[in-house]
Amino acid sequence: MSKVSYYTAEGLKKLKSELSQLKDVERPKASQAIADARDKGDLSENAEYDAAKEAQGLLELKISKLEEVVANARVIDESQLDTSKVLIHSTVKIKNLANKMEVTYKLVAQSEANLKAGKISVDSPIGKGLLGKKVGEQAEIQVPNGTMTFEVLDISRD
Repeated sequence: MSKVSYYTAEGLKKLKSELSQLKDVERPKASQAIADARDKGDLSENAEYDAAKEAQGLLELKISKLEEVVANARVIDESQLDTSKVLIHSTVKIKNLANKMEVTYKLVAQSEANLKAGKISVDSPIGKGLLGKKVGEQAEIQVPNGTMTFEVLDISRD
């Protein structure tokens, strides 16, 4: 069973662009590499041919997985998001109660996550721990180095 993933319109456009690149540019290159290697003679002792076939197999697997992701992708209308609790595509300001540091994250699908841009995956420990929380609530989140406690300070949809 396939998992539905939620994306921004920009995120889905990026996925479709990557899929198009793989199908329209990379797939013909892989086929050409196989043809070139085949022209070099005996296939039983042709390492270049074997490598080209393996690369093509990996490419086809990547295309197949990306097609499945795109087929199960749903675009979220961010203007309709409920800001009373943390959901996917919410922008949430939290305070780490241990060190009093405040950070702001946007919760996104795993393929759109980019920590430098302040986007964390809803599948990450922090993302999962924040889902469903309301302003003023605390979330105790199990992370690799122990448990962290965060307080939700603000939820928005920007």
